[in-house]
Amino acid sequence: MAGKETYRILISGGGSGGHIFPAIAIADALKEKRPDAEFLFVGAKGKIEMEKVPKAGYQIKGLWISGFHRGEILRNLLFPIKLIVSLLKAYGIIRRFRPHVVVGVGGFASGPTLEVASRLGIPTVIQEQNSFPGKTNRLLASKVNKICVAYDGLERFFPKQKIVKTGNPVRKDLTAAGDRAEALQHFGMEKDKPVVVLFGGSLGARSLNRAMRDNAELLRRHQDVQILWQAGKLYIEEFGQCETARLPHVKISAFIDRMDLAYAMADVLICRAGALTIAELALVGKPAILIPSPNVAEDHQTFNAKALTERAAALLVKDQDAAKEMIPAALQLLNDAKQRAAISRNIREMQQKNADERIAEEILELIDS
Repeated sequence: MAGKETYRILISGGGSGGHIFPAIAIADALKEKRPDAEFLFVGAKGKIEMEKVPKAGYQIKGLWISGFHRGEILRNLLFPIKLIVSLLKAYGIIRRFRPHVVVGVGGFASGPTLEVASRLGIPTVIQEQNSFPGKTNRLLASKVNKICVAYDGLERFFPKQKIVKTGNPVRKDLTAAGDRAEALQHFGMEKDKPVVVLFGGSLGARSLNRAMRDNAELLRRHQDVQILWQAGKLYIEEFGQCETARLPHVKISAFIDRMDLAYAMADVLICRAGALTIAELALVGKPAILIPSPNVAEDHQTFNAKALTERAAALLVKDQDAAKEMIPAALQLLNDAKQRAAISRNIREMQQKNADERIAEEILELIDS
């Protein structure tokens, strides 16, 4: 279709790091294959993509759009207006940019953008990160040309002939094996003691932080175990001076600056069950205790976690049980080398390398066809 002219690629979606970081990885892979390509992102105003995309070197336009909140009438009053305004703005953006393909990664902005693109007859691709698809991608499935997925069994939600299993893109710095000695030195950890790494995303996770706070006495009795605790920028002030945070073998911070090194030194990880996190765990092959967030659309993190636990590739603790079960489960796993090895082996089998390149190839193939 495009011949030798410069490809124009529009990527839409976001709302969370789990959507926007794969989107940036796809753009980077496409740029490697087609250095002359032009890119434009479309996101939701006020969301993470409006900051992260420009930092990655790409231009982005914002739509006035948000999700539909079930059971919250007042919050939904503006939704129809926002949707109409966003559809009109998406139409204007697409008409001016004239993309050869439009890629949706899920999130608020991708709905209006891909709806307009499909109506204009522009080739469209969606990338679904989760084992239980988001509502936006389910609604778009009948209209797009290709659907790139990371899990088996999504024929329940999408037309089978459109599905391509590619995996989820992960950050480039994790593709090289990290050095444990360097990691221990970087985070100020002792070399002869096991390490637990806990993180709840860039903003943090309140229930995980509360579980750390409420288990101060148990952790005091296990000073042979070191813990790197990423509390998140929303919660560092609240939890940074609690009793657990003052324990000598616990290091708390707002964020982890080198996740590659954190993964390298971790003997056990405690984290949410976002699709991006799971893709990273599969890449590094580390045993993890997954605590799905109850605050995500349609509880998709629980579906993600169960996809692993059914293959004995992770352990699952419910969010409401975190205070009681999270730390004991981590300590028990540290003491069971055989189980840790089995989990590592099983999750590595779920690894899907070069997902960003495979998705890029599907996109370019669609343009060329």
